[in-house]
Amino acid sequence: MAVSVSPRFLFKRIKHSVCFIQRRNRVKTKWAGTRPKVASSDLALHHFDMTYSLQLGDLWPSVRVGMLSEKKYGALVNSFSCDSDVISALQTQGCRDFISTALTEHLSTDPELHNPTAAPITSHIQCFTFPRGDISRFRPARSDSNGLLNYYLLDAASVLPVLALDVQPGHSVLDLCAGPGGKTLALLQTHDLRFLWANDLSGSRTARLRRTLQSYLPTELLMEGKVHVTSVDGRQWRDKDESTFDRVLVDVPCTTDRHSLMEEENNIFKRSRTRERQMLPLLQMELLLAGIQAVRPGGDVVYSTCSLSQLQNECVVQRAVTVAQQEMGIRVEVQNLSSFTRLFSHTFHFAPQPAVGELVLPHLCANFGPIYLCKLRRMS
Repeated sequence: MAVSVSPRFLFKRIKHSVCFIQRRNRVKTKWAGTRPKVASSDLALHHFDMTYSLQLGDLWPSVRVGMLSEKKYGALVNSFSCDSDVISALQTQGCRDFISTALTEHLSTDPELHNPTAAPITSHIQCFTFPRGDISRFRPARSDSNGLLNYYLLDAASVLPVLALDVQPGHSVLDLCAGPGGKTLALLQTHDLRFLWANDLSGSRTARLRRTLQSYLPTELLMEGKVHVTSVDGRQWRDKDESTFDRVLVDVPCTTDRHSLMEEENNIFKRSRTRERQMLPLLQMELLLAGIQAVRPGGDVVYSTCSLSQLQNECVVQRAVTVAQQEMGIRVEVQNLSSFTRLFSHTFHFAPQPAVGELVLPHLCANFGPIYLCKLRRMS
């Protein structure tokens, strides 16, 4: 026999048995907070794979392997140290000074390199490297009887911008982005400077710069006022008097490609630093323009980065040259460094024919770099 059920009773039964499911957008914030985090170094590698594979083509796989491998160092000899055995000790380990080797061996095989204007090199700077393919490590630097360290370990390719600057006796030099101090120390090894102004906006990098100078330079040299250290925005030099320096080194902040692939600390590919990374080319151009304005007519500026990026390298230089002419009335000419790079081609692996400047590519047999450098001369 059929049993009739009132609609009201049925509604009550259904109402108490229904389980309501929350919509996803109500917990969207929680999901975003617990999603897996991607390492900054992985983000950097993905970015480089997307951009440098197009920029470098068939060269990228070997460069990629080099950048993901342990880099090679050079030992910049501290000529202010009284350790007379440092050079013989380095030679005993199988190292050679790549600068003097280039001057003595390669000049004899390439007549064009005898032209001093084509490849001006100071013989005072000594930087020792292990031969191609030799992945030996340097021993830690040691102190002499005066407490000064006998050499400074750095990427040997980072000495090239200093060599290209061609400091002459009596020159005044501005190192616009000097921290942590390797290139500043190399500049001082020339013993030719009348005055060096070393600046860096970062307080921590300026502190490292001061510690470096104190560890490698005699106290009397620091006290006599020949070296001036400041921590201001390098772009402010555009507001200072023009034509102050004979030479200007503009080693700008960049994506520091090798560091970004290997380290999480201070990695510019952190998601929180995306905007900062995107603004780098503008910052770099403004710093280069400040350097151009600070150098005297006839003086030279060397722009450098430790990045492979065309946007941070060639594009910055080309844009700065245009802006200097159109907005500042300053004519600048890019200098040809092809003979300069040929001189050191037995030590470093250079990219073939960049638009402007020269680029050291990491390579397993010569795992230095990346280092980009471009020399500019202010004509008016």
